[in-house]
Amino acid sequence: MEFTIENVTARQIIDSRGVPTISAEVTLKSGVKAEASVPSGASTGEYEAVELRDGKKDEFAGKSVLKAVDNINSMIAPAVIGKSALHQELVDKTMIKLDSTSNKRKMGANAILAVSLAVAKAAAAGLNLPLYRYLGTPFSNRLPVPMMNILNGGAHASNNIDIQEFMVMPVGAESFSQGLRQCVEIYYSLKEILHDLGKSTAVGDEGGFAPDLESDEQALEIIMKAVKKAGYNDKNTKLALDAAASEWYKDGTYRLPKRGTDMSASDLVSYFDRLAAQYPIVSLEDPLSENDWEGWVDITKKLGERLQLVGDDLFVTNEERLTKGVSLKAANSVLVKVNQIGTLTESFRTIEKAHRAGYTTVISHRSGETEDTTIADLAVAVNSGQIKTGAPCRGERTAKYNRLLKIESELSSVSKYYFTSKEAILK
Repeated sequence: MEFTIENVTARQIIDSRGVPTISAEVTLKSGVKAEASVPSGASTGEYEAVELRDGKKDEFAGKSVLKAVDNINSMIAPAVIGKSALHQELVDKTMIKLDSTSNKRKMGANAILAVSLAVAKAAAAGLNLPLYRYLGTPFSNRLPVPMMNILNGGAHASNNIDIQEFMVMPVGAESFSQGLRQCVEIYYSLKEILHDLGKSTAVGDEGGFAPDLESDEQALEIIMKAVKKAGYNDKNTKLALDAAASEWYKDGTYRLPKRGTDMSASDLVSYFDRLAAQYPIVSLEDPLSENDWEGWVDITKKLGERLQLVGDDLFVTNEERLTKGVSLKAANSVLVKVNQIGTLTESFRTIEKAHRAGYTTVISHRSGETEDTTIADLAVAVNSGQIKTGAPCRGERTAKYNRLLKIESELSSVSKYYFTSKEAILK
């Protein structure tokens, strides 16, 4: 009885961009309380679950979430009170049934997720377990390799770079803490190089620098100079890109807006092939549109043996879309953003489906984040091995890194850290 949900309350807070979001608190009969807050994205997939907003132009420019907050307090709370926090799937299914829509547009995925996360946190606290252990197994001990975003373009920055995220991956480090140090030192070096070039060192939504440069290729050149300046090389430091190509796609053509160039899907595949041959790129996220299944099949056939091809907008953490991708042999990796689907239960099903199909998983933040560190625990719980949570800048990003440092310390000698080679993960 002590794990029975006794109360659920919600309130509106603001995220890292000053945009309203939701925080929910769950109280158990034992008196244990836990709070969770949800992020929001700037570059969002067409097939994501609905983030319910009020649309009143005189309140936060239409972005307030008071209706979603009220949905928690007036409808979701009565539906889940009395249920055990230990029965996560039952709680999540109850909320899904209450919403009764295919994309959670009635209650709002943001409302449902806030409660889903808070319930899991309350159960973990009630058992006196860290969240990663409660959500995982006794063998959940793999610290993720950071995909650290250090330079921004696309929808994440007001500059002239089309690719949305340029990331470094410390694949040669021996531990998470060493890998984090490696990334931070490269970040320092990049700032010095940009400063010396007279470029802006202001940061984008996720903490990466957002300078105007001559081209996306120059961004890669400068990053590799920063890697070398920091004392590392292309063997122990690899690159990952998030193209966010759905932003470029219209009527079967890709228009890279900042450079003003039109490309076909075949042109883009060739372009990324050339980049990967010239730079130590190991991962491409959303290199093609969420609606271009034919293009995804083609790029997977041509580059899938050499590169991790991550579906974000393509899969939106949705098991049904992933099932289609597996059947078509489109992509070989899934980006996991819990707010894309709306519950922990559905997120875990997608992760399980991916791993069973031989796809890798990358646990990810959003551009609009909070101080909530759930995704750090989730990455360890499912032994994902990879995480995206931004630059070592801005508290909502560093909170996740600092949480992972604490988890590494708790796991001590049993913690593992490694980047699985492409030969081992891609069949």
